[in-house]
Amino acid sequence: MTRVFDPVLRELRETLLLMGGRAESILDKAVRAVLERDGSLAAQVAEDDIEIDRLDVTIDEAVLKALALQAPVAADLREVVAIKMIATDLERVGDLARNIAKSAQRLSRRLDVPIPPELARLAASAQGVLRRALDAFSQADPRAAHVVLGSDDEIDHAQDEVILEELEQISSHPDLASPAVDIIFIAKNLERVGDHATNIAEDVILVAEARNVKHAAKLAR
Repeated sequence: MTRVFDPVLRELRETLLLMGGRAESILDKAVRAVLERDGSLAAQVAEDDIEIDRLDVTIDEAVLKALALQAPVAADLREVVAIKMIATDLERVGDLARNIAKSAQRLSRRLDVPIPPELARLAASAQGVLRRALDAFSQADPRAAHVVLGSDDEIDHAQDEVILEELEQISSHPDLASPAVDIIFIAKNLERVGDHATNIAEDVILVAEARNVKHAAKLAR
């Protein structure tokens, strides 16, 4: 039997998954702009981010309407709140992609500066964990979400490797400080993508298991 609230949830899920696809796409474009030294590709990212912002506003309005007019309870309420929180994380992924693209534009003018292979590996890890987090939401799969939570340390370690290498580069070649700083900024933004993917996974667990695991490790001390 179809419940009155089912169409509301279905529309919210579909809009969120559309937003997730846009976030993955814009991040991929920003990463390719860095690795391919493509300034024109990087310039497209800002325009793409506007669509993510529009979808974020659409979800905001739909969530407020659902809360005001439908008064969801229990599992439905958890999912509505989780969708709103995931949308916020995806909007921030769009912002991070814009930051990466700005650095990519500057690096496209410095072909003499190599892109460290560690940065490419970090980018692949960040993109992969975001995709897995969104898949976990799409499939309502808390097990997959728990796997995402276990990826955080790997991304942090990859970021640290890039930063250490670039700091050594600045120390030995001060003339390359500006592009090295851009590479550090990119690494930090990619690490933040991993943090937002972790947030998404935690929201999936909240919906599926009715259990809040945010900051669980810290709060257990």
